Amino acid sequence: MSPPIFLINLDDSTDRLEKSQKRLAQQGIEFERVSGVKGAELSEKEVLKHYDPNLNKAGYHYELSRGQIGCYFSHRKAWQRILDSGADYGIVLEDDFYLPGDLNACIKAIDQLPFSWDLIKLAAYQDRQREIAFSHSITPELDIVIHQKPMSGGAAAAITKSAAQRLLEATDKFGRPVDSDIQHFWEKNIKVLSLMPYPVAQDMDFTSTISVQSSKTKKYFWRRKWQQLKTSLKNKEETQSQIEKFKQSLANN
Repeated sequence: MSPPIFLINLDDSTDRLEKSQKRLAQQGIEFERVSGVKGAELSEKEVLKHYDPNLNKAGYHYELSRGQIGCYFSHRKAWQRILDSGADYGIVLEDDFYLPGDLNACIKAIDQLPFSWDLIKLAAYQDRQREIAFSHSITPELDIVIHQKPMSGGAAAAITKSAAQRLLEATDKFGRPVDSDIQHFWEKNIKVLSLMPYPVAQDMDFTSTISVQSSKTKKYFWRRKWQQLKTSLKNKEETQSQIEKFKQSLANN
């Protein structure tokens, strides 16, 4: 049985929905739409239900925009849908994607993985690349990869039911963008892998609906440098630990 596929789409982004439907239909893939949260329409009380300015100050270098907050709320809705579905895992897509690869073949490969996993990235932000720390071939065409640092972006990911539960619990209060928070995977008690070559890519023809920060947003240079240093050291330690555990899991199978 195929995993449920959840497409995050704002109510007024009908053009994105139409393109997403066509692109998934070309590979015979059905999906469930998740109504995206428009941050600009949230009240201050609604924003503060999950967004914590103190966590933001402690863990990020500028205040999140309403668009970023709405994006995070949208992903939390998708994680809840995975949990509610009862499926072993689900796939979350943002609606600015296209499919350069065979998503069905990737799902089949994921279904046959002989080890446990939490979150597998199926795309990278703007198709960026990063140094690979460990790679394991699962089919002649596909590799499971651990990057030196998890790739940014939230265009596409497979997430287990258990990981969705842990993510929801760990992000009841948040202060970073959703993809940055997932890069801090040790805080969320999840493991982050990538399936490469990525079957999904970000469609750069779309204009972003997130609206990150304006030119007037105050940025904190030294706060960012300090946070980057701490994160880099912790990421190196936790990535090595994840690789060792992954190798052990492979050996046991």
